[in-house]
Amino acid sequence: MQQPAFNELSPEAGMLDLDAWSQAFAEDPDEALITLVAAHGSSDRALRDLARRLAGRVVLDLARRGNGRRRGVDRLRREPWSEGADLDLDSSLLAVAEARGRGTATDLDDLTARSWARSDHALCLIVDWSGSMGGDRLAAAALAAAVIALRAPDDYSVVAIARDAVIVKGQNEARPVDDVIDDVLSLRGFGTTNLELGVHAAIDQLNRSRSSRKVAVLLSDGNATVGGDPVAAARLLDELHVIAPPDSPPEAAELARVGGGRYVELVSPSKIPETLLALMR
Repeated sequence: MQQPAFNELSPEAGMLDLDAWSQAFAEDPDEALITLVAAHGSSDRALRDLARRLAGRVVLDLARRGNGRRRGVDRLRREPWSEGADLDLDSSLLAVAEARGRGTATDLDDLTARSWARSDHALCLIVDWSGSMGGDRLAAAALAAAVIALRAPDDYSVVAIARDAVIVKGQNEARPVDDVIDDVLSLRGFGTTNLELGVHAAIDQLNRSRSSRKVAVLLSDGNATVGGDPVAAARLLDELHVIAPPDSPPEAAELARVGGGRYVELVSPSKIPETLLALMR
């Protein structure tokens, strides 16, 4: 894939050719998004402000297209039947057949109803912004933050980790999702990776929630260069999923395994919404 030439999208200082960008986005959403992320970090202040506003809208739109606005996790629940409930025919057939065999009316207490229950859950996104954070990794992180914010708007957090852990958005903090996305897009990679610290920061945030299901998602190659053992820390989480770049070291998959979650290699930023939604089912 060829990234759109930056000078085609910004022919003059402080300008962003929206028609050219829209065409590039239609042809290759991933590369166009990466180019927009690059403009977000431009030294040209006017261009940076334009890209900043557009990037937030584009990221949110992509997240919504992936059904990121659906809240909670729907699960089929079976329970004793009561008047007005939806009868579960499959589960009730045996009771009906036995009653007919006896020549008696079906005991209503033997019938089963079904309903869709929505289980509350808390989410924490851990973004590894050490090393060469930028381009596709930065675009993926912004998209992930948007999906999680739309999925659990009242119960989510975002933690950025390098040598230190930075709380971009606290679990109980009220922040506009546009501001959260903008802060993620403003991250610039540097330094070492303290995964253990990041995992403990996620534990601290999730412990502030009363939700029954607490899920952490780590965007990282799993390569810890400073700090303690992230594997030992991952065991303390209820559920940890890891989304890693292709060809990441085995430590990334190990973190997901001990964290009771799944390991996924991400081939392109635009796959983030469907990847996250699959993990949160």
